[in-house]
Amino acid sequence: MKRQFTAIYKKSGRWYIGWIEEIPGVNTQGKTLKEAKENLKEALFLILETNRLMNKPRGRQRIIREPLILAV
Repeated sequence: MKRQFTAIYKKSGRWYIGWIEEIPGVNTQGKTLKEAKENLKEALFLILETNRLMNKPRGRQRIIREPLILAV
């Protein structure tokens, strides 16, 4: 399954900082833009994987999963 997010990058002094607009807490930095991009992909993957594992049904729990579309 492919998902699309918005990555934002900004130069701050000698570093590049980056974050994912849609998910608070997914942020990183790098000495180069390339490094910041690589680090941000890894941070996003780790957050999504952690959320998936933490919300995995246990035992007989019933989970409802559905798409949610928000028009702003």
